Amino acid sequence: MSRIEATFAAAAAARRLVLAPFLTIGYPDLASSLRLARAYVEAGADLLELGVPFSDPIAEGPTIQRASQRALDNGTTLDHCLAAVAELRAGVSAGLLLMGYANPFARRGLGRCVDALSAAGGDGLIVVDLPPEMSGDLASACRARDLDLITLAAPTTPLARMRVIGSGATGFVYCVSLTGVTGARTQLDRSLPEFLGRVRTVTALPRVVGFGIAQPEHVQALRLHAEGVIVGSALIDIVERSEPGQAISDAAGHLQKLRAATARDPDR
Repeated sequence: MSRIEATFAAAAAARRLVLAPFLTIGYPDLASSLRLARAYVEAGADLLELGVPFSDPIAEGPTIQRASQRALDNGTTLDHCLAAVAELRAGVSAGLLLMGYANPFARRGLGRCVDALSAAGGDGLIVVDLPPEMSGDLASACRARDLDLITLAAPTTPLARMRVIGSGATGFVYCVSLTGVTGARTQLDRSLPEFLGRVRTVTALPRVVGFGIAQPEHVQALRLHAEGVIVGSALIDIVERSEPGQAISDAAGHLQKLRAATARDPDR
């Protein structure tokens, strides 16, 4: 059983959702991003989604765009991100997912990236802008290294295409909660349960909801419809507006509130 599979199995046994915070490696600087990752694990994170900064993150809203640009301005490279995975793996047991866009990985060479991620102790890879029709080589490389290649489905995904996505998915399916870019929202789309139901018809893998998840109430609303949640922009917003000495503790404190909301039986 992979670390990701074991994470979802443990959460299911405990009757709660898996919690996966996103952070951009190199934001607000490289050392701080590693401290933030460790603080998230201490606050209850099950998986960490580690963002590789990129100059044209087309799926991201203003918050993650700013974080990505600052990380690039700090000189953060793919090598730094792979080294961050290795450093975190030495001290944390949470699953580690590298998330990014195709260009940096392709420039390095997909096979070489997968080899390096595996050697660093990573558990999976999310390439946001690589469609299933073009991911065959990457999927093969991930299978050879026992890494999960996480696929994405959106509310606008037709059922036929969703079947293609489901057939090639491993680890979990990243369910985009809305038609738009990342960014904290005040409320979830009312059609989200129906969309998650459609995903369940094509795969038995865990469904993890991302984009817009910001508050404990959002997590609570998904307890009966999904197996996990990803929270990114809301946490980066906290880091961005906090005093420098308080940013990590403030963000970790909010994550603790989100973790408390993951219980399917809140009164137990």
